[in-house]
Amino acid sequence: MGCVRSPGRNRVPRLMYTVYVLKSRKIARTYVGFTSDINKRLADHNNGRVSATKAHRPWVIVYTEECESLASAKNRELYWKSGAGRRNLGLILNGFPPRFKKRGEARSNFI
Repeated sequence: MGCVRSPGRNRVPRLMYTVYVLKSRKIARTYVGFTSDINKRLADHNNGRVSATKAHRPWVIVYTEECESLASAKNRELYWKSGAGRRNLGLILNGFPPRFKKRGEARSNFI
């Protein structure tokens, strides 16, 4: 984790958040969340301390993103849980790069 120099202060460690996607090794199911400690959170999922994922253990991390603020981590989590995010997640899980549409960009027409 990096440090940010504040004017007139010593270096202060900056808390980073990780948005993650887990895939169950047991069934075809994914889980999206965010945390400030990815290793501890994965252990929580695999040790049954998260009720939403307890029944489908074990879990592996298939995708992560680093975010600088809690608000941006929550926004990215919501994106990956949306329809467009799930479609892109399907591409990632099948070995293809995600397709992010830029704001204001026209939709592609396939012939």
